Amino acid sequence: MFWDFGGVITSSPFEAFNRYEEANGLPHDFIRSVNSVDPDTNAWAKIERREVSAAEFDSLFADESERLGYRVPGGDVLNCLYGSVRPEMVAALDRLHDEGFILACLTNNVLGSTGDRPDVDDAMSRFDHIIESSKVGVRKPEREFYELACATAGVEPSDVVFLDDLGINLKPAAAMGMVTIKVVDWRESLRELGAVLGINLV
Repeated sequence: MFWDFGGVITSSPFEAFNRYEEANGLPHDFIRSVNSVDPDTNAWAKIERREVSAAEFDSLFADESERLGYRVPGGDVLNCLYGSVRPEMVAALDRLHDEGFILACLTNNVLGSTGDRPDVDDAMSRFDHIIESSKVGVRKPEREFYELACATAGVEPSDVVFLDDLGINLKPAAAMGMVTIKVVDWRESLRELGAVLGINLV
């Protein structure tokens, strides 16, 4: 069973982006709009593949955002990445572990982005495998990322249920044969997962 982290196990970073935008007089969802331009080659893609340092990302993202009308330091964006851990999701991981499921975290991340977060470390400890874009050099939605995850966990795509909060990340997984669940409301996602597995998770 494959899980995204930010926006699934934790509250969405998009909520933190929106708070930053409101506090700094930026249009709603401006940061997401910057990330959607050239999504495979922009600053965000490069730092998730560890092709640039945090310092380089800071200036690259600022330049990209400035071209769209507002200069936003990349360092400010990185500080918004992780919200609060959802204890209900951690409880579901514990239940599924007890049921014998293999649990893997598939996360597009930035090396060291969690900082000093014992709650994040505790949630991460539930996973049998953690595949991080910043360490493996590929990222969702690149097919190689999912192939690596399956090889690491020793499973076939058809054996996998994958939860992510972004449809763009679920599409290639579904094409490979995984059952996919888009996480919008965590309660509904756990109900859907429980229905797939025949387990009450809510």
